[in-house]
Amino acid sequence: MRTGRTTLGKFVIEQLGGSSDQSDLGALLIDVAAAVKSISAMLAKGALGGYLGSLEVENVQGEVQKKLDVLTNDVVIAQCEWGGQLSGMVSEELELLYQIPSGNPRGKFLLLFDPLDGSSNVDFNVSVGTIFSVLAKENNEPAVTEDFLKPGTSQVAAGYAIYGPSTMLVLTIGRGTHGFTLDREDGNFILTHPKIQIPEETAEYSINTSNSRFWEPPIFRYIAECKAGATGERERDFNMRWVASMVAEVHRIILRGGIFMYPRDTRDPSKPGKLRLLYEANPMALIVEQAGGWASTGRGRILDMQPHSIHERIPVILGSRNEVDRVERYHAEYDSGTDAPFESPLFGERSLYLD
Repeated sequence: MRTGRTTLGKFVIEQLGGSSDQSDLGALLIDVAAAVKSISAMLAKGALGGYLGSLEVENVQGEVQKKLDVLTNDVVIAQCEWGGQLSGMVSEELELLYQIPSGNPRGKFLLLFDPLDGSSNVDFNVSVGTIFSVLAKENNEPAVTEDFLKPGTSQVAAGYAIYGPSTMLVLTIGRGTHGFTLDREDGNFILTHPKIQIPEETAEYSINTSNSRFWEPPIFRYIAECKAGATGERERDFNMRWVASMVAEVHRIILRGGIFMYPRDTRDPSKPGKLRLLYEANPMALIVEQAGGWASTGRGRILDMQPHSIHERIPVILGSRNEVDRVERYHAEYDSGTDAPFESPLFGERSLYLD
């Protein structure tokens, strides 16, 4: 190993050295990192590995599974089920919680993960990622569903991996957000982005505008202002970005600012949002808040949300603090009926909020 560089292992020891529980958490994070390295190698082979394409089955979300959805899910489980730190896991790809096999030692932690976020992009060589969250429980008895139904403030660690030109692991254990880059020569994750801070001001937003006909008025108002640019109320131009990979969007935002929105819409009243609370919204919210940003549903802090099911969906608005605050204010004004008539070059004299 090259000297003078902080590896993930060294970082974890320095940050978590002490009690056996802290050591177990560190060991779990190293196991997750090992799974990330295996997934990175798998993705790097692309079509050469025979991993691309879809299966003829849907997961619990009603989404057609990619081959790599299943393979990466298996990698995370295989890497993390035997170490003795976990009493159970929840995955986007599994309908029910995953119990640690009876022959394996169990621990006091719970792992929740999306093994391949943005997998619809994988056949086209666009950045994808892995998202994970870690919760603690009081004992090492076999996990039950209720053990996972805790608000995001209960997370003891969260992170994501992004598989792009380089593979990075972004991690928080509640003491800031830190980025590690995989050195493929020696196989170590090296601390390259310590104490990441999201810029408060931004001129970029990320949203899927093809869903605009289903948006609530506060989102229309915010996006219309951004589109109006320097000639509108905001008096500056904005750029729109959309990769269709939450990991890629959040990674860009924590490094240079911006706001990511997958808001509540009217398309399906049974699904108040698109993204899953426990293993997408919560870990990303903790990462963003630890980097100085904010994460909201539009009507409340994501990390304060009480889950009711392991695959529960919620609206997600996160990123630079000032922009998320503005979107929250627009929701509050709309809900209270105090929103002001809005004029924009895009809409002429017509307000978005007049009956």
